[in-house]
Amino acid sequence: MILSMTGFGRSEGVFDGKKITIDLKSLNSKSFDLNIKMPLRYKEKEFDIRKILNDKILRGKVDCFINMESLTDSSDVSINKDLVKSYMEELKKISSDGPDFEYLKMAIRFPEAISTRPDELNENEWIFLSGLLNEALEKFDQFRKTEGDTLQEELKRNLRSIESSLSQVIPFESERMDGVKERYRKTLNEFDNIDETRFYQEMAYFTEKLDISEEKVRLSQHLKYYLEVMNDEDFNGKKLGFISQEIGREINTLGSKANHAEIQKLVVKMKDDLEKIKEQTLNVL
Repeated sequence: MILSMTGFGRSEGVFDGKKITIDLKSLNSKSFDLNIKMPLRYKEKEFDIRKILNDKILRGKVDCFINMESLTDSSDVSINKDLVKSYMEELKKISSDGPDFEYLKMAIRFPEAISTRPDELNENEWIFLSGLLNEALEKFDQFRKTEGDTLQEELKRNLRSIESSLSQVIPFESERMDGVKERYRKTLNEFDNIDETRFYQEMAYFTEKLDISEEKVRLSQHLKYYLEVMNDEDFNGKKLGFISQEIGREINTLGSKANHAEIQKLVVKMKDDLEKIKEQTLNVL
């Protein structure tokens, strides 16, 4: 089964007057590369969030955005008015020349004049946040599956195209070898005093070097193996990448031995299809 490394998932919910939104996005990468942006309030749970994402996503360049928006008018900042007034009165006793505003600017700098409500993450909020994270991951996985189904159809289409081109090579094989042998015979007739036994030995050796039977068999086997791994194994992107390299080697060898214009055209078409397969394989998880 194919899963794409491209993914997207979003979840959102409201907890204690705060709207929390989580976005997950990923692109292809050779390893797991995670970037997280979150409010300072949740920083203490960054390690746990990273572990959850690493265990579920496995591979890809991933961006995780956690956003928090307050839905209430309440402020986390409070001014201790009585204490500020006391500070101002004490300052006036020391010097009564300045305006009240100057005393106020000095008073609010003193200890405990301004206090902030503790911004600590409690267990209930963490449970709610981790639930949102798992919900985003479920949508993210579904996106990867949908993209993977499309990717799998494209891969199959290009594999079938290579198989078709390979089957079209067969009618040209005997024609190709007959042409090689005929050129050798003409060469033999153009010269005198040639050791015919040695000449035919060389021709047999050269003909054997041009034989593409093994390349055709191996290429066909690699194409079948690619399909098997794609259909039967999970998280198979790297393995499919290795198989596509082997497919490329056989196509290149077939092209170097072709010695026939029509076969070369088919080899070029196979290379074009293989490039598409390689590009698509890079996006397979």
